[in-house]
Parts: sequence; structure tokens; C-alpha cells
Amino acid sequence: MLRVILVYDICTEDKEGQKRLSVIRKIARKYLNHVQKSVFEGELTEGDLERLKYEISLVVNETEDFVIVYSLPSTVVLKRDFLTKTEDPTSNII
Repeated sequence: MLRVILVYDICTEDKEGQKRLSVIRKIARKYLNHVQKSVFEGELTEGDLERLKYEISLVVNETEDFVIVYSLPSTVVLKRDFLTKTEDPTSNII
């Protein structure tokens, strides 16, 4: 398993960009937990990670959009520090 963080910034200046944003968000939700507007995280197998990247590559505009996928081995302990008092959006995930 891999710990994965996906972040994106999709150019939404036109209807095509807004549609891409919606589709990419839907793809990301299939695989990862939605943490905030354009940030997703979770644990995936290498196969699922490759499928996620492939599905996004079919939608994203490579010259206008910005997508980063960070992946770490699950053995790495990822420390998360919340600097606000808002609830962790992933706290209800088992």
C-alpha cells in the first residue's frame, strides 16, 4: 500500500475547464478521501494509483491544468498538524 496525496488546480475559465474539474474531482473521490477543495488523500495499492493517474491523464489539459500526486510507502509515518480548530474531514473514515 502507498500513502497518496493528490492536489490539483484546474483552469476553469471556460465551460470545458469546469467540466474537467468536475470529472477529475469525481475520479479522485473514487480512490481517495476529499480533504479540502482540491486536496485528496488516502491509501492505495500501486495498481489503483496507476489507474487513478491514467484516468486523470485522459481528462486533464496538460498545458492549462496542474496536478501533483505524492506517494509514500505506507511504512512512512505521515505527521499531520492541524493549525485550526476545524474538524478533520477524514476523521469519520474507518
